[in-house]
Amino acid sequence: MSNNDLRVWGIGTARTMRAHWMLAEMDIEYDLRPIGPRTGETMTEEYLRLNPRHKVPVIEHGPFVLAESAAIVNYLSETYPAPEGFYVPRETARRAALNEWCFFVMTELDAHPLYLIRRHFQLAHIYGEAPLAVESAKEYFCEQIDGMMKKFPDGMESVMPEGMSVADILLVTCLDYALALEIPLPPALLAYRERYIERPAYLSAREINFA
Repeated sequence: MSNNDLRVWGIGTARTMRAHWMLAEMDIEYDLRPIGPRTGETMTEEYLRLNPRHKVPVIEHGPFVLAESAAIVNYLSETYPAPEGFYVPRETARRAALNEWCFFVMTELDAHPLYLIRRHFQLAHIYGEAPLAVESAKEYFCEQIDGMMKKFPDGMESVMPEGMSVADILLVTCLDYALALEIPLPPALLAYRERYIERPAYLSAREINFA
């Protein structure tokens, strides 16, 4: 599907991957601006007008500008027709149930432990080393994963019982990053991730995002 008024800014991270994966699932063509974080490209006058917080990704949909990867994938899922097998809740209670998982992934997995590890391990040359904080963050991540998996004692096909949703896109990209940091994951969660990373849309998005 062609959509010439849709533009995506950003490549190279787990967070930018989410926007590209969502759009690949929906078969939406878009204008790509392949800028990366910490390259100086997010500090240009043009980009700071879009996002003064100088983070990627950002999307422009006509005059509408949106940052934050979770907000972007939710917006896309509700703006375009959902592909077959992709669950977009319309009832308030089911939307709240989906949001619970999205907020859990973004706070308890992404923003809290994974980003702390990134800042003080991979980017220690910028933010300084903090080995105790890094180890504590890894332990916290594993604790939260263990708690999550108690909801799925028999394994999981998708976060929502109705099928794949934006929560799976958020979760799988966090799991990708956790594995890159050599954080161990339980076998049931590894099997869940394996099914998603074999999806054609995931593979297409990964080629774009990590070119």
